[in-house]
Amino acid sequence: MGRANKRGRPLHGWLAIHKAPGLTATGVVNRVKRILNAQKAGHGGTLDPFAEGLLPVALGEATKTLGLVLEGDKAYRCTLALGAETDSGDNTGVVIEHSDKRPDEAALKAILPEFIGEIEQVPPAHSAIRIDGERAYKKAHRGETVEMPARSVTIHSIELVEFTGNAAVINVECGKGTYMRALARDMGRRLGCFAHLTALLRTRTFGFSLDEAVTLDQLQALVDDQAAAGDAASFDFLLPVDRVLDDIPALRLTGDAWRRISNGQTIWLDDVNAPDGAVRLLDPEGRFGAVGELGERDPQGRRKLVSKRRFNLFD
Repeated sequence: MGRANKRGRPLHGWLAIHKAPGLTATGVVNRVKRILNAQKAGHGGTLDPFAEGLLPVALGEATKTLGLVLEGDKAYRCTLALGAETDSGDNTGVVIEHSDKRPDEAALKAILPEFIGEIEQVPPAHSAIRIDGERAYKKAHRGETVEMPARSVTIHSIELVEFTGNAAVINVECGKGTYMRALARDMGRRLGCFAHLTALLRTRTFGFSLDEAVTLDQLQALVDDQAAAGDAASFDFLLPVDRVLDDIPALRLTGDAWRRISNGQTIWLDDVNAPDGAVRLLDPEGRFGAVGELGERDPQGRRKLVSKRRFNLFD
């Protein structure tokens, strides 16, 4: 029996989606696939259903970059309700602690430096971290007591944007693995008044920013406008596959070197100044098509180049 054709268009690139609250990351990816009639899609960096904001979506060959990208710094705007702690750390959970105490703005500002830098943080029990082979949130939903081990995370900055007495809005820049729900919980405990999140907006991740994101409705409108103009197949709003690899040096190869590296051969190159490690490989026309690794030098001073990942973007 012959292999069945894949359904949908073979689209390749990235979209920055502004996810609405209430949607899962997987649900957003499925909507994008339907809107674009795309064969394959995935997301970079999950986002809780409760939260909104930036969700990068990879299409086609761009999904191959998900395993190559080191999740970098992220940025969030967090709205904290003071006076109560919930079991989930946000307003979808059950209140487990309550206080009538309210700090003033000066007290809140005074504790912020304690949460900046490399800190120990206990993730929420309602999280996707695996405990004994199972997602912690599944255990929590069954009412089991979940002991979450503390982990080291990095918070680069916290800025107080607004304070009303019963609520506070902060901007946070942090490294990977940092939970904003845990930060709100810990700040509330430190203030002696308890706290939880009532809103969470991600504004930066994977090198994308919220100001370049579109909602699902806006994406649908873009597709409809192109179809109405008779340009239904262009999808020129897609961002390049290697957009998330911008921090990796690029190396343009000659025709023979490109042919050999495309065939999986190891090659040796003269006059290469890039440091050892990953490189984006461009064909003779300057088109991105592979990720390689530069390594050792031979006695003649040539650099070893090995292909690590080929992207099927052109013939």
